[in-house]
Amino acid sequence: MEEFKEVNRLWQMVQEMAIAYAPKLILAIVLLVVGFKVIRKLTFLFQAAMVRAGISENLLPFLSSLAGISLKILLLITVASVVGIDVTSFLAVLAAAGFAVGLALQGSLSNFAAGIIVLIFRPYKIGEWIEVDEKFGQVEEIQIFNTLIVTPGKKTLIIPNSEVIDNVVTNYSRKGFIRLDLSISMPYAESFPKVREILLDAISSCPKVLTDPAPEVGILSFDEFNVSLSLRPFVRPDDYWAATFDIHARVKMAFYEHGIAVAYPETISEGPVGA
Repeated sequence: MEEFKEVNRLWQMVQEMAIAYAPKLILAIVLLVVGFKVIRKLTFLFQAAMVRAGISENLLPFLSSLAGISLKILLLITVASVVGIDVTSFLAVLAAAGFAVGLALQGSLSNFAAGIIVLIFRPYKIGEWIEVDEKFGQVEEIQIFNTLIVTPGKKTLIIPNSEVIDNVVTNYSRKGFIRLDLSISMPYAESFPKVREILLDAISSCPKVLTDPAPEVGILSFDEFNVSLSLRPFVRPDDYWAATFDIHARVKMAFYEHGIAVAYPETISEGPVGA
C-alpha cells in the first residue's frame, strides 16, 4: 500500500512538472528549429552583402563562419534562458575564459584584428608596390595575420598587420605612376639651359618614361666642383629599376656625344705605401 502511494505521488509530480515545463520545452524546440533556419538565411544574406561590398575572398569564409557561430551561441543562450536554466554563471565563466585567452594571445589578436581591417578597407592590393616602416616591396599575399611583400632584390618580407595599422603606408601603385628622383652633376662652365635640354631629350627617349606627367630637370644644389641637377621623370611602378638604369645610360651617352665632361677633384698620389 505504501509503495502504491509513493508511485502515485511520483506520477503526480511528473504530471505537474510536465504541465509546468511542457510549454517552455515546446517553445524552446520551436525557437531552435526556427532560429537555426533564420541564422542560415542571415548568414547567406551577410555573405552576399560582403560580396557586394567587395570584401576580400580570403576573408569571406571566416567572417561568415564567425557570424554564424556568434548567432548560434546567442540562440542557445536565449533558449536556455526560456527553459529556465540560469545562464549567468555560464556567461561569467565564458567571459573569464575569453579574457584569459585574450591576454595570452594579445599580439596575435592585434595582428588578426589589423588583418581584418586591411582586408576590408584595402589600403593596398596584391601586386601593388608599397612601403611600410621603411620596408619597400611588391605585395605578394595578404593574410589574416601578416602581409607578404617581395623587395626589388627578391627578398620576401613578412610584415605583421599590426605594423601596417600603426605606421604610415606609402602606396606607390595607387596613382598608376611613380616619380624617380635622380641626380647628375654639371660643370660650372656649362650652360644650364643647354644641359637641361640635353637631359630632357635623353630622358624622353627612354620608352618607359611617361609623358604625362612631364619629366622635370632643375638645379638641386651647388657643390664644390659641380652643379648638382635633379632629374624627375615619371614611370610606372613596375618599371622603377629598369627605367632608372636606362635613364642613367642614356644621360651618360648624351653627355659624351655633346662633349660635356663632369669635373672631379684631382688628387696627387705619392705612390704605394712603402715605395
